[in-house]
Amino acid sequence: MELSKDKISRIIEMAWEDRTPFDAIEFQFGLSEKEVIELMRKEMKPSSFKMWRKRVTGRSTKHRKLRKDDVDRFTSPY
Repeated sequence: MELSKDKISRIIEMAWEDRTPFDAIEFQFGLSEKEVIELMRKEMKPSSFKMWRKRVTGRSTKHRKLRKDDVDRFTSPY
């Protein structure tokens, strides 16, 4: 899949946001969590990627299955 610079930028922004789950990125851009991780690894400096991975690993807000049942939002209108 070919992504524009604007879309790559938005995906990175969403991946950095604590409250945006990977499901939202997949819904809007069609990229799985694994593909987002690959994109982040490719687009970021190694130290920034490692810091990001440490932050999101196991974070309940990034993984819909780990979220509380009463949290049902995940899409942005943009």
